Amino acid sequence: MAFNQTVYAQNTIYIESSFLKKKTPILIHTPDNYKPSKKYPLVFMLHGYSENYNQWSETTDLNKLANQYQMILVCPEADVSYYLDSPKLEDSQYESFFIKELIPEIEENYRVDHRNIFITGLSMGGYGALSLFIKHPDYFNAAASTSGALEFDYQNFKKISLQFFDSERMTNDLKRILGDPQQTDWQQYSITTLLNQNATFKKGFLLDCGLQDPLLDNTLQIKELALAKKLPIKFSIQPGEHNTAYWATSIEYHFVYFNQHIIKD
Repeated sequence: MAFNQTVYAQNTIYIESSFLKKKTPILIHTPDNYKPSKKYPLVFMLHGYSENYNQWSETTDLNKLANQYQMILVCPEADVSYYLDSPKLEDSQYESFFIKELIPEIEENYRVDHRNIFITGLSMGGYGALSLFIKHPDYFNAAASTSGALEFDYQNFKKISLQFFDSERMTNDLKRILGDPQQTDWQQYSITTLLNQNATFKKGFLLDCGLQDPLLDNTLQIKELALAKKLPIKFSIQPGEHNTAYWATSIEYHFVYFNQHIIKD
């Protein structure tokens, strides 16, 4: 069940989720000239760890992107879920929420062109975008990841957590969601594992990361695997760190990429 469903150029709806056990906010941008008689491409934009559904609206001008590309933009709240169904927590079944509650809600209330549905994200959201894309390739046209936390390497995540938060909060959250890494194989959630498990997956996606980003190795690893599998990926690295300044630039390329992959009549 959702609330506040009136369509505006910018709107926030709230979904009462049975998979997350709470009311979850979703920020939606439509073109200013949105018409219910017309169908529009749809882009899901996933936020990073320690951020929220407003991160993309604070990073770039979503209204401008919606108008420029004539797309519906959807920014869902995900807390620190990594966009996964937790094997440990009943109230953190995010993939199920996304597929079974969020998508139907958007499709019921907005005019969506089902041939042109895209997904992108930064950091944790970059992981979520590729993870959902690989698991549900028939739903999405294409995907992109910027500065993605793509590989579930406990020691690397611990190092990054200490660097950014001066604590082990990232790995502590993942322990709560996935279980102790000494007892649970975290690698089963990595993008390399998902690509290797899905032998029939043949779609392309965009990968980018800053040269000074501590997650660059994750992106390079996925690039090499994707090329070995002959997937039609697009790859970009340029100077930049794991920060808003980099993402404000990189997201522009994501929309160019999506626009190039629009399926027309």
